[in-house]
Amino acid sequence: MILYDTLMYQLYKFCTVFFSIRGHRVHRVSRPQNFTDYESIKQQYSPQIPEYFNFAEDVLDVWAEKEKKGEKASNPAFWWVNDRKQEVRWSFEELGFHSRRLANVLSGACGLNQQDRVFLVLPRVPEWWLVNVACLRTGTVLLPGTSQLTARDILHRLQTSGARCVITDESLAPLLDAVASQCSSLQHKILVSPTKREGWKNFGDLVRNASSDHECVKTRSDDPMTIFFTSGTTGSPKMTQHSHSSYGIGLTVNGRYWLDLTERDVLWNTSDTGWAKSAWSSVYAPWIQGACVFIHHMPRFDSHTVLETLSSYPISTFCTAPTAYRMLVQEDMSSYNFSNLQHCLCAGEPINPEVMGKWRNATGLDIYEGYGQTETVLIAGTFKGMKIKAGAFGKASPEYDVQVVDEAGNVLPRGVEGNLGIRVKPHKPFSLFTEYTGDPDRTAECYVGDFYLTGDRGVMDEDDYLWFVGRADDVILSAGYRIGPFEVENALIEHQAVAESAVVSSPDPIRGEVVKAFVVLTAEYKSQDQDQLKKELQTYVKKVTAPYKYPRKIEFVEQLPKTVSGKIRRVELRNKEWGRS
Repeated sequence: MILYDTLMYQLYKFCTVFFSIRGHRVHRVSRPQNFTDYESIKQQYSPQIPEYFNFAEDVLDVWAEKEKKGEKASNPAFWWVNDRKQEVRWSFEELGFHSRRLANVLSGACGLNQQDRVFLVLPRVPEWWLVNVACLRTGTVLLPGTSQLTARDILHRLQTSGARCVITDESLAPLLDAVASQCSSLQHKILVSPTKREGWKNFGDLVRNASSDHECVKTRSDDPMTIFFTSGTTGSPKMTQHSHSSYGIGLTVNGRYWLDLTERDVLWNTSDTGWAKSAWSSVYAPWIQGACVFIHHMPRFDSHTVLETLSSYPISTFCTAPTAYRMLVQEDMSSYNFSNLQHCLCAGEPINPEVMGKWRNATGLDIYEGYGQTETVLIAGTFKGMKIKAGAFGKASPEYDVQVVDEAGNVLPRGVEGNLGIRVKPHKPFSLFTEYTGDPDRTAECYVGDFYLTGDRGVMDEDDYLWFVGRADDVILSAGYRIGPFEVENALIEHQAVAESAVVSSPDPIRGEVVKAFVVLTAEYKSQDQDQLKKELQTYVKKVTAPYKYPRKIEFVEQLPKTVSGKIRRVELRNKEWGRS
C-alpha cells in the first residue's frame, strides 16, 4: 500500500510538471492533512490554557528534544536565503542554542528584567527570529517595528512604549540616534552590523561572548508577551498587547487548521517583520506544528524573484498579501514549475476573485483567504475541503463566535449588513488582545454589548459565509444607498485596463457623496484616451454590479498610497477628496 501511494504521488508530480511545461495547469485539490472537513475542525479544536506557559520552553524546546531523539522529520526549523545566494539553516536545537546566548545578552549585558520592553526594527534577517525567541526566554516584551519607519515614527514608539532596549541595523541607527536623547527610558542600543558604531553595542560581539546556558523564565499564560503598533489605516497607531497564550497557543488555529501544516511542510510567508502577520505565519503558527519557516530576504518585492523562488525551493505552503498576488499574476507564469507548491493563502485585505482565478489558471491552486487583525488570531477563513465562494472570506474560525451585529450589539439576520463582531460574553476568548496599552478609552470603544467590534462591515449569508463590505468608515453613503468600496474595486479589477484600484467617497452637491475610483492602469492602456477610458470603465461597472454603485468620478494615478504592510490607505484618498489635512 505504501509503495502504491508513493508511485501514485510520483505520477501526480510528473503529470503536474508535464502539463505545466505544456502551458496547461491541472487544477489541484488541496486535501486536509490535520482534519477532514470544516465541521471536524470545530469538533477537534479545544485548547487548554495552563497557568504558566512559555512558547520557547513549551513548544520550541520540545521540538528540539524530538529532533535529538529522531522523532521529528528532517526539515530545518528555519531556512533563510537572500539574493546573493547566501543561506542559513537552523534546526530547532540550533535555534535554541543561538537564542539562549542572546537571552543571556538581554538579561546579562543589558540587565533587562522580565516585562521590560525591547523595540526591534530589522528587515528579514536571521537575527530578527533570534530576538523573538530570546525575548520569550527572558520574559521581556517585544515591540516589532518595520524598517520603513521615519524618525518621527520611531520617536512616537519609543516615547509611548517606554522601551529600555532597541535592536536595529545600520540603516536605522542614525534615525535612532537623532531621537534617542528625547527618550528617557532608552538605556541600551544594539546594532546588527559587521561594523561598529559609537554609542552602540555590537550584536555579533555580544552573542559570540555569551554563554549558551540559560534557564527560561517562568511566565504566566496571561503575562504580556508582545506589543504591536497597529498599521494606522485610520487614526494614530495603537499599542496592541498580546499575552504569552493569546499568540503562543491561540495561533494553533492558524497553523494546524488554516495553514494546515505538518512538520514536513516548508512555509514561506512574505509579511514585513514589523507587522502581526509575521508573528502569525513566520513564528508561532508554523513552529507550533514543527514546520519549517522559509524566508527569502529581498530588498524589495520582485515578482520574478518570488516566482523563481517558488519554483526552485521545496516550498509547500505560500502565504502573501493580495497586493502581491495582483503583481504576480501580471507576470508570464507559464515557464515556472510549481510542482512543490501545495497550499496558497492570503490575508491582510480582501482579494479580488479575478486575481484568484488568474492564480488558479497559472498554478492549478486555489487561494485560501484568511481574515484577522493585529488584535486577534484567525477570525474567519476558507479552509481546505470547504467550497470557495468568490468574494467571501470563508467561515468563522473555531476560536471565535463571529456574528454580524448592529450598533447596539444585537445579532442581525442573515443577509443584512452590519458590524463584524466577536462574542466576548460570558467568556472573553483567550486569543483576543489584552488591551490597547495605556489607552483604556480606545480599548473600551471596541466593545458593544456582548461583542468586540472589529471595525469592519460585512454580511453573513445563509451558509454562514462572511462577506467583507469595508471598514466601518470606508462605507459610502450616496443618495441613500450604502456602497462598500470592495465590491466596486472587484468590478474594476475584472477589466483588463485596471492593474489596481481604490474606491472612496467624494463630495457631491446633489447626492451628498458619490463613488470615486483611483485607478492604476496596466501598461498597455496608459497611452489610451483617458476620457474615453473613464466612460468605458463606468459602463463596465454598471454591467457587472448594481448600476448605482458605479464610480461617477475616476482619477488615473501612477500608484496608490499604502501602509508599510501593503494595505491601501483609503483614508488618505478620502481625506484628499474632502479637503481634510
